[in-house]
Amino acid sequence: MNRNTTSTSPSSFVATPTYSAEQAAVLTPIEQYFLGHARDDAAHMRLAFLPSAHIESMREGVFTSWPLDVYCERFKGLPAADEAQRRRTVDWIDVGGNSACAKITLLHGAVTFTDYFVLLKTEAGWKIANKAFNGQPTLA
Repeated sequence: MNRNTTSTSPSSFVATPTYSAEQAAVLTPIEQYFLGHARDDAAHMRLAFLPSAHIESMREGVFTSWPLDVYCERFKGLPAADEAQRRRTVDWIDVGGNSACAKITLLHGAVTFTDYFVLLKTEAGWKIANKAFNGQPTLA
């Protein structure tokens, strides 16, 4: 992924990513994932992930692996009270043929999540095959 500056002043340097066409296509399920969080809506998550996906992490030293159906149970259709302050960004995307990976950062109030996605290009387009994540207290 290349970065271009959007400002000519060094004091106001802002980097924005320039995506290849394939990287831009990989953004489709990531955008659904972001909408799923913003709207607290499992339907968006189901559009983003393959049905066989697992969501995995280490929680208090214990390996946790949720199938997609279990993960989707967490979404109740009630957006977070602080949704307007939450931020979700795509840090990078790497595409290799029909597979890709992406790093995502989610600033969700007191917790900042780092998500790593493995994605596959299917007949239905790009889908998140698996997600590994870590949550840490947000630095002030």
